[in-house]
Amino acid sequence: MASIKDMLVKKEINFMGARKIAYIVSGILLLISILSIIFVGFNYGIDFAGGTLFQLKFEKTIDVGVARDVLKSFKLGTSIIQQLSGNELLIRTKKISTDERRKIIKALEDKFGKANLLRLEEVGPAIGAELRKLAIYAIIFAVIGILLYVAIRFDFKFSVVSVLPLIHDSLIVLGIFSLLHREISIPTVAAVLTIIGYSLNDTIVILDRIRENLKLTKRPEIESLVNTSLNQTLSRTLNTSLTTLIPVIVLYFLGGTVLSDFALALFIGIIVGTYSSIFVASALLVDWSKGASAKRVATKPKRA
Repeated sequence: MASIKDMLVKKEINFMGARKIAYIVSGILLLISILSIIFVGFNYGIDFAGGTLFQLKFEKTIDVGVARDVLKSFKLGTSIIQQLSGNELLIRTKKISTDERRKIIKALEDKFGKANLLRLEEVGPAIGAELRKLAIYAIIFAVIGILLYVAIRFDFKFSVVSVLPLIHDSLIVLGIFSLLHREISIPTVAAVLTIIGYSLNDTIVILDRIRENLKLTKRPEIESLVNTSLNQTLSRTLNTSLTTLIPVIVLYFLGGTVLSDFALALFIGIIVGTYSSIFVASALLVDWSKGASAKRVATKPKRA
C-alpha cells in the first residue's frame, strides 16, 4: 500500500496554479488585520500599558456586573474585568496604591466571600512605554537580520521572498489579537518572534529544495519546478506543523491564563506560517522570476 507521502508526490498538486487565489486570501486577511490594528488598536497588557493587575479566587461564584459596580464605587468603572472561571476574577486597572487595592479586595469579599490573591503585577507607564519600544525594535532587528542572512546564504531574491511572508504572518497574528481584543504582552511578543523563526525555517527548506532542483535542470520552467519542489517537501511541512500544533494546543488548554495568549499566538502563527511558506513565498518567487525573464526578453537586442 502506497504511503501518504508517495500519494502526494505522485499526484503533483498544482500549488502555483492557485497562487492568485492565495494572493486574494492574503490580501483580505492583511486588510482586515491592518484596519483592526489602526481602528481597534491593541489590548496592551500590564507589561506595556502600565497599571495594576490582580487575579482573585473567591469562595462563591462571582457576578461580573456586581464586581464592576464595586469598582465603579472606587471610580474604576472603566477597568478591564475578566471572569476566568466560576469563582476567579482578573482585574486590570490603572495604577493604584496598595491600600486602594486592599480596599477593593475587601469590598469584593463582602459580595463573594473570602478571596485568595493568585496574581499581582504592577508596572509604571514609563516602563511600559519603554518595553513597547524595545519589543518593536526586537521584531524589526529580527527581520533585518534574517534578510541579511538569507541574502548571503542564497541571493537577494530569495531573501525578499522569505522575509515578506514573515511580515505577512506577524501582521495577521497581531490583527487577529486586535480583533479578539486579546492581551498583547511580553509573552505575546515572544510568540511572534518564535513564529518568525518557525515560518522562516519552513520557507528555507522549500527554497533550498527549489535551489537544488534549479541546479539539476538546464532550462527550468519556474512554475513547474516550484510545484515539484513543494510536493517534494509537503510531507515534511505538514508533519512538522502537526507535531508542533499538538503541544501548543495542550499548552492553550492546560497552561493556565498566563500562557493562553502565548499559545493562541503560536497556534495562529503555525497555521498562517505553514500557509505562507507554501503559497506566499513560493508564489512571490514564481512571479518575480517570470517578471525578470519577461524583462530580459523585452530588452534583448534584436538581430538585424
